[in-house]
Amino acid sequence: MTEILQQTLPYDIHAPRPLPGIAPLDPADWLHRDEAFAGQMARREALMTDRPEAVLALDEGARAAALELLDLVQGLAYPGTGAQVTRPDGVRVTVDRADPLRSLGRLVQEDFCILQKQGDEHVLTGAVLCFPASWTLAEKFMRPLIAIHEPVGSYDAGIARRVQRLFDGVQTGRPLWRFNALWYAEAELHQPRSIHDRRSAPVPADAGYLRSERQCILRLPETRAVVFSIHTYVLARGDVPLARA
Repeated sequence: MTEILQQTLPYDIHAPRPLPGIAPLDPADWLHRDEAFAGQMARREALMTDRPEAVLALDEGARAAALELLDLVQGLAYPGTGAQVTRPDGVRVTVDRADPLRSLGRLVQEDFCILQKQGDEHVLTGAVLCFPASWTLAEKFMRPLIAIHEPVGSYDAGIARRVQRLFDGVQTGRPLWRFNALWYAEAELHQPRSIHDRRSAPVPADAGYLRSERQCILRLPETRAVVFSIHTYVLARGDVPLARA
């Protein structure tokens, strides 16, 4: 598999924030397009063609939210376009409203998870997740937030309550964002892993790649669903910025 790498990050990974590490986000800065666009989009296309059951899931009750999200993303990333979109890499995409998540996956680098309030928790009711970092969509689909984060050791009951309050409180037009940064032995973007087969994190000094996710949370104005977007960056060790003294 060809390595698909970025050379820089749009934030300082050495400026950590206490969990869950959330900060306000300018809505105009939600979607990013970087130097790995062509490579990541080609990888997304291959995954959605070859393994759609692994990277796409939509509950019928989330279809309206998926369509609203598609309209929002297309309007921001490709303003003024209709059913045909030409991406910056020259690929022509037909926007298929009968398959909104696949269409989203073909337009931008971000993965998207749709969460809707059911009872006291938000439940994952739809996703295009081409680049999972050590989790699987099948195990998390139609499950609530606390179950989604089940294998995360730092995600205790206190953090779970704070995250649920964030999802309850996020307001239309006022998105939030955070980042993570983990060392990986391989550069592969598609790294699903079952909760029953936990990843053995490499010793940082021996790992060749830093994987960082820029995670954004926003509320759709019409359906009121919450969207969790993930932009994945993978940098070779030599390109990772050093901590400031």
